[in-house]
Amino acid sequence: MREIQFREALREGMSEEMRLDPKVFLMGEEVAEYNGAYKVSQGMLDEFGPERVIDTPIAELGFGGIGVGAAMNGLRPIVEFMTFNFSLVAIDQIINSAAKMMSMSGGQYSVPIVFRGPTGNAGMLSSQHSQNFENWYANTPGLKVVVPSNPYNAKGLIKSAIRDNDPVIFMESELMYGDKGPVPEEEYLIPIGKAQVVREGSDVTLISFGKMMKVANQAAEELAKNGVSAEVIDLLSVRPIDYDTVLKSVKKTNRCVIVEEAWPLAAISSELTYNIQRNAFDYLDAPVIRVNSLDLPLPYAPTLIEVILPNVKKTLQAVDAVMYKK
Repeated sequence: MREIQFREALREGMSEEMRLDPKVFLMGEEVAEYNGAYKVSQGMLDEFGPERVIDTPIAELGFGGIGVGAAMNGLRPIVEFMTFNFSLVAIDQIINSAAKMMSMSGGQYSVPIVFRGPTGNAGMLSSQHSQNFENWYANTPGLKVVVPSNPYNAKGLIKSAIRDNDPVIFMESELMYGDKGPVPEEEYLIPIGKAQVVREGSDVTLISFGKMMKVANQAAEELAKNGVSAEVIDLLSVRPIDYDTVLKSVKKTNRCVIVEEAWPLAAISSELTYNIQRNAFDYLDAPVIRVNSLDLPLPYAPTLIEVILPNVKKTLQAVDAVMYKK
């Protein structure tokens, strides 16, 4: 199977859907003439023209609202934010309009829109450009929240998101756009709301999503060298969450560590921990442990970033604690 970059997988997925459905279009800052801030949309303007690949002003509230209105009138917009830190400017349109319209219209209006862009630490961009808002959007009824971790599921999930009749928050990682991975040439979809067991194991369950899957997978490799068999689960979406896959794994391994880039308070890992201890308590041989970012704004210095964010060392320490009940 060929290997392509994360950005290329996203581009392929969007382009395939735009060829299949003339109602799909892309809009956002620098997506057209500049080929995208991260070159995700490179070449799409040439293929689809300025009516379907649309450069917008630096006005997230404005073009976010245009996207919601277009979706309500039968189109399928893909709205790119240069970073989800900037989506806060459009949060009224996302949460008060897109997420609520189906309910408030009594089912008369669906809002088939995708809001996509990078989330989390992007490497030495400091506090205002390095935040994780997955839990903010996952706390909103009416939204679906997807966080791909590699090129394969990036392509399959973006296609599913575009076809979905509900608004989808599609959160990528700026640090992963250049990552390569195997992606088949034939068309495929990955369902939203179904987690993947990416590594079978028997001693401990590691759960993560997005770029923190790199940490979880690397930790599992290190554990294997010491005879510890880790089962690794990639959530893929954090609303809805595939609790069935999570609980099945924890009931098998009897121990669980969750790795998440976001701050600890009210995080996705908090919800997972509650659900596991609520529905699999009798199977646990140790409390669930979370590995989160420290509760601080992310600084600029790489040495401080390393201290604050989850990493393999912290994950191994957490596994050691649940294995030996420290």
